[in-house]
Amino acid sequence: MNSYTHGASDTPLLGDTIGANLDRAVAAWPDREALVDVPSGRRWTYAAFGAEVGRLASALLGSGVAKGDRVGIWAVNCPEWVLVQYATARIGAIMVNINPAYRTHEVEYVLDQAGVCLLFASLGHKGSDYRAMVEQVRPGCDRLREVVYIGDPSWEALLDRATPATPTTPEARPEELSCDDPINIQYTSGTTGFPKGATLSHHNILNNGYFVGESIAYSEQDRICIPVPFYHCFGMVMGNLAATSHGACVVIPAPSFDPQATLRAVQEERCTSLYGVPTMFIAELSLPDFAAYDLSSLRTGIMAGSPCPVEVMKRVVAEMHMTEVSIAYGMTETSPVSTQTRRDDDLDHRTGTVGSVLPHVEVKVVDPATGVTQPRGTAGELCTRGYSVMLGYWNEPAKTAEAIDAGRWMHTGDLAVMREDGYVEIVGRIKDMIIRGGENIYPREIEEFLHGHPKVRDVQVVGVPHERYGEEVLACVIPGDERDPLTLEELRVYCEGRLAHYKIPSRLQLLEAFPMTVSGKVRKIELREKYADR
Repeated sequence: MNSYTHGASDTPLLGDTIGANLDRAVAAWPDREALVDVPSGRRWTYAAFGAEVGRLASALLGSGVAKGDRVGIWAVNCPEWVLVQYATARIGAIMVNINPAYRTHEVEYVLDQAGVCLLFASLGHKGSDYRAMVEQVRPGCDRLREVVYIGDPSWEALLDRATPATPTTPEARPEELSCDDPINIQYTSGTTGFPKGATLSHHNILNNGYFVGESIAYSEQDRICIPVPFYHCFGMVMGNLAATSHGACVVIPAPSFDPQATLRAVQEERCTSLYGVPTMFIAELSLPDFAAYDLSSLRTGIMAGSPCPVEVMKRVVAEMHMTEVSIAYGMTETSPVSTQTRRDDDLDHRTGTVGSVLPHVEVKVVDPATGVTQPRGTAGELCTRGYSVMLGYWNEPAKTAEAIDAGRWMHTGDLAVMREDGYVEIVGRIKDMIIRGGENIYPREIEEFLHGHPKVRDVQVVGVPHERYGEEVLACVIPGDERDPLTLEELRVYCEGRLAHYKIPSRLQLLEAFPMTVSGKVRKIELREKYADR
């Protein structure tokens, strides 16, 4: 059988704009909580949230922001971020997500490349003075008319421009808004050159959030703790849009990830769902007082961003009560999720695969050289097609054509194997695959094996140059106990007879932490470059 499958479904795609979908939620659940910000103690019911979104949408129109204009947001997780997300969508403006970790040259590039006319910004983050940075780049951004700072008088000054007479609902302007309009640009972190702006529509992200929520049975009873960044699809689509399309509540535990604050929020707000990348769950489980938190309200959650080690998944299910936790796989360019495990999948499927295809999406595994669909059980490049594939990279048709082929298949760059049952295993990035003496080595397999060593808390495997073999295997390990660190000899003894000789790491690097993207993915390229010649 070929490595192709599609998500047949009796549940139709939503034909709404995000504003219309939110209005439906407000009408259905006006008195239920929509948004809770734990740090500030602020809370909104759906009725109050809908009114606040309408007021901000009106204020944007009063500020001269029109459909199709780009509105930037450069901020940490906070309620205002969520309000901007829904208010811009309501008037058909295109929200441009800016990574809170960006420095001045990156911010200037994004503001200029997207043509941002109004920017919302935090006052600062982790020692960075955003106001000073914006003033530094502003002369080079011709189209930037106004900057509004969250937590500053400029926010209230903007809201004062709202007028009751301003039409803010999609129903008042049906001829102007379409679910296929672009309403979001997310910059993907390129390994070379500047990032590319994945352009997404209402249809892309509303449906993806909705079907991700459907797969773990969200309802108005759910309360979702979201410690992952809103600027990324994980937070704003799988989090916010999955919540509002089901009448669930978004709980913000902290401005950026903090393991104690996350578990405290779950306990205090009685959250039923918790999100994170595996390193976040590892950090939570590693807290000295982990057992003191009452996490009994948890039912489900989503783990994504990178593969979850078996031992970590066992603890998440048993000790965090997340019996229905789901693994999701995707990329920004596909809104983001293409495959996901289901509520009743067993441990093997939750740790060995990234699930099966979502409704209304197609996936296939192809030979990277020829594009021919591979037989099931054979590795190749994973491709995905359907409603979730982005409109394209903003103002970059050539780069769009490199990623999306003539058949509208998005080429992910990930190496995958489709099992006989249609579940997909990710075996690595095409560019991360290690080729040692002609042998193809997939780092994921070695990482999974090394997680079983009692002295390994976390591990990443990369290929580094070798004169004779082309590449050799380097294991970067965060030790479980710094007083008794793992040695290379211990690692090799552990692997002997259990891994093929060419897969056994020939080098070991002990680290306190891995270099990470703000969305929680390990920057393997940085590990390769840093330790290439050591």
